[in-house]
Amino acid sequence: MKNADLLTGITTTGTPHLGNYVGAIRPAIKSSKKKDKLSYYFLADYHAIIKCQKPERIIKSTLEVAATWIALGLDTDKSIFYRQTDIPEILELTWILSCITSKGLMNRAHAYKASLTQNRIDKRKDLEKNITMGLFNYPILMAADILMFNADKIPVGKDQIQHIEMARDIAVKFNNTYGKYFILPEAVVDEKIPILSGVDGRKMSKSYDNTIPLFESEKHLRKLIMKIKTNSLSPEEPKDYSTSILFAIYQAFAESNEIKEMKERYKKGIAWGVMKQELFELLNEVLKQPRQEYNKLIKSPDYIEDILKKGAQRAREYSVPFLGKIKKSIGIQIIR
Repeated sequence: MKNADLLTGITTTGTPHLGNYVGAIRPAIKSSKKKDKLSYYFLADYHAIIKCQKPERIIKSTLEVAATWIALGLDTDKSIFYRQTDIPEILELTWILSCITSKGLMNRAHAYKASLTQNRIDKRKDLEKNITMGLFNYPILMAADILMFNADKIPVGKDQIQHIEMARDIAVKFNNTYGKYFILPEAVVDEKIPILSGVDGRKMSKSYDNTIPLFESEKHLRKLIMKIKTNSLSPEEPKDYSTSILFAIYQAFAESNEIKEMKERYKKGIAWGVMKQELFELLNEVLKQPRQEYNKLIKSPDYIEDILKKGAQRAREYSVPFLGKIKKSIGIQIIR
């Protein structure tokens, strides 16, 4: 089995939304169709339990995320699609990498520092309050996800670049200590990919509970779009499309000629109610067929499970022998 030309994962803590699709799922699926490139895509369920201790939510999300990727066109025959927890070699590698990773490197992780800052703001005496070892060691698990398959390119948002840099640092330390086993991964940040805002104006995020799920019913999709925050400009007044949440979402799904036309309508003045209806009709049309496929898949969990198991089997054709080489290099092998 060949190493990963590209690898990406999505945490199973909620229902995929428009922001997930535009920022991660759509570009990943596009990459999966490239010839002579092997892409690895995984459900990051071990990452999920760092912040989510609700088993039923993770189970539900795992099914929803898998169904979403498949419904939107991921080629599971050409690419490797698997569940993180079905690859035990990842956890073994996590421990091995932990043993050569300095605590100082982990102290600089953004998530850890943000938690410390929040505890200072909350004036807690214990600045480590509610900081688990899962949160602290998160970058090492992510490094293991990447290095286990010697992934070359890692598509990420700007907020995840540090984790790729840490994976590189860890790989360099291992290679210098035991020999060159790991390729140094490269972060791929597409500046053209928009970061969508949610219904309240903040970044669309499950943490803010402001998302628009991809496959809501027509009725609920329309209801959510009608809730999107706008200003108080009257219908006849010209509007700035560059600062409009509605236009940003519209632009992410519309064709170039539609975008051009909508910009003109903003300049001439368009009622927010009309714009919201236009956005609803566009999204509903774009998502109609994938929504039907998604609903069929949700009712066929055994079919999805079979795809994930086959993906894991293919992934382990690489991870099992590769971990064997890693263990041998550090002095752990069968004594003959």
